[in-house]
Amino acid sequence: MLGFKWKDIWKRMKILGIEFAPLRIPLERRLQTVAVYQFTLSFLFLGFSCLFLAFYLLFTRFYYISLIYLVWYYYDRHQSTHGGRRVQWVRKWKMWKYFANFFPLKLTKTVELNPNKNYIFASHPHGVMCYSHFCNYATEGTGFSELFPGLRPYLLTLPGQYKFPFFRDYFMLTGSCSASKECMEYLLSKAGKGNVLGLVVGGAIEALNAAPGNFRLILKNRKGFIKIAMKHGADVCPVYTFGENDLYSQVPNPEGSFVRKLQLVLTRICGFSPPIFFGRGVFNYTFGLLPHRRPLNTVVGKPIEVTRNENPTNEEVADLHQKYVDALIDLFETHKSKYGIGEDEHLTIE
Repeated sequence: MLGFKWKDIWKRMKILGIEFAPLRIPLERRLQTVAVYQFTLSFLFLGFSCLFLAFYLLFTRFYYISLIYLVWYYYDRHQSTHGGRRVQWVRKWKMWKYFANFFPLKLTKTVELNPNKNYIFASHPHGVMCYSHFCNYATEGTGFSELFPGLRPYLLTLPGQYKFPFFRDYFMLTGSCSASKECMEYLLSKAGKGNVLGLVVGGAIEALNAAPGNFRLILKNRKGFIKIAMKHGADVCPVYTFGENDLYSQVPNPEGSFVRKLQLVLTRICGFSPPIFFGRGVFNYTFGLLPHRRPLNTVVGKPIEVTRNENPTNEEVADLHQKYVDALIDLFETHKSKYGIGEDEHLTIE
């Protein structure tokens, strides 16, 4: 009788369009799912959970933990703009290999890079949660250090993420730091050579465009990274991850719609965008917070050589920016057919 009921429920769910994951799945795939799910939950909830915990402890007999941390926070407040606090052991956790193999994610270089220079890896697209960019720059899941010997990657993220107590300390262990002018200039001028700044140029607004088959990039007026590169003579590499936008679907939010207007208002208030997205679940393939298992391929293009110019004119910045845009489009067009993108699909630069 019990078996019949389960079969009946299963049939009803299939009628509703819910596709369940099979019960018998290899341990390797389960570990991959756990690795990606912990990142997803951390991305969405860990920062605010740590903030809540810090306030909660103030009203318990463990109040001194929050008070001691407050002193530490004040003392350490500039660390996120001074290269973070990288711990290679954390970056090499086996979990990150499972993370990369979930999709799978592959990092590809097109040319050798000189470890005696600094680079800005201007990366696209943002996607909903930057899965590829996090794994490439903040972990050794795709073997960055083996692929680019002598180079140290730094994932640059929203400065607001380093305001959350406890979470900021954990996040900085991966080599992540603030995507601020102060941090970029510190890494390019006071941290020696061989630094790679992994910057997701499109930022929070571009996340609102993240959907399968979407190739729109927010880049036309993003010239700050170009000016910083010129000031410090850092070469700029175009980087594109094929498949990043295919991991989730979004509730339709075309330009001018109520949903998009609300999202833009919340972005201005909160500092980060709130895409309304859905992927798959742990036990089903139809809906949930997990991204779909779809291949991700990050291609690092040939660097654009930048001559140091501490006071570039607006015209010089615009010229180099256009060179970068052209190089990015060329990178996309050269490699798109390898990753299943049709000849009629092209990047849209906004």
